[in-house]
Amino acid sequence: MLNKDLKLNENLFNEDVEKRAVRDGFGSALLLLGEQNNNVVVLTADLKESTRVEEFANKFPDRFFEVGVAEQNMAAIAAGLGVSGKVAFISSYAAFSPGKNWETIKTTIIYNQSNVKIAGHHAGVVTGADGVTHQAVEDIALMRSFPGLTIFSPCDAIEAKKATMEAANINGPVYLRFSREKSPIITTDEATFDKNKIQTYWISNDPKVTIFATGHMLFQALMASKNLEAQGINTLVANVSTLKPLDTQTIVEISQKSGRVVTAEDHQVAGGMGSLIAETLAKNNPTPIEFVGLNDTYAESGKPNELLEKYKMDNNAIEEAVKKVISR
Repeated sequence: MLNKDLKLNENLFNEDVEKRAVRDGFGSALLLLGEQNNNVVVLTADLKESTRVEEFANKFPDRFFEVGVAEQNMAAIAAGLGVSGKVAFISSYAAFSPGKNWETIKTTIIYNQSNVKIAGHHAGVVTGADGVTHQAVEDIALMRSFPGLTIFSPCDAIEAKKATMEAANINGPVYLRFSREKSPIITTDEATFDKNKIQTYWISNDPKVTIFATGHMLFQALMASKNLEAQGINTLVANVSTLKPLDTQTIVEISQKSGRVVTAEDHQVAGGMGSLIAETLAKNNPTPIEFVGLNDTYAESGKPNELLEKYKMDNNAIEEAVKKVISR
């Protein structure tokens, strides 16, 4: 059942559950940050409306920079602002930032530990009809190896707002990963966002498997656990909203409760969140594990739900992975 102590959305499994794009929370947070801190500045690469920075631009035009289709320049300019006392947010599609400007991010932002927040939008296959050129499915792998970088992957619009607010409080580079499609609201305004702690959203007695999920895939994992419970298979579901630094202690503790693990992410399996979990368990508590994600391929254009089904990344695929790891 849903962990009531976390104040989650009680209507989550209703057909009329509220849905919002995760990126909407980013836009709402920027407005608040702009009001609270005159040092907050925002840059985008010709994607003002789509990445939800338009309202900030309208309200704080002197602190907004439209750099055009020049993602490398955007990163370099932000790096200079970030070492000059500003809190700089750069906003683009993740396929282009960090996808296109990765080296510039490394050299100008990461190496100098500049106070820049990199907002990567339209991550994962749920970008849908825009196709493979816009489906960022390698960005976690690209960013996780950077020293001193914090990575947030919020599960819904409410958590995205909280993660963005938290990013502004961190003195140094942060990567914020956002998906495009509207997805169910899982949390509430009253729910706690703890950047240092993995929280267990689905709890049960005598769990057979622990499912670690990140981003919008948390909803797919919760749906799978609800269906599995009806079949007599109890699980735990953990929301991995902070990918770096990783809460290794909680990963080990809740994995030990079940003795088996499944990971679920809208990203290539190689180098993604599943790899992070596997590395942690290999070092601290070797555990049978199955991975749900994109398996060494690219997705085609299509509706988000169709793509999740075709590439075995939906709740049905998670259920199959749970049963497979139990059989091992």
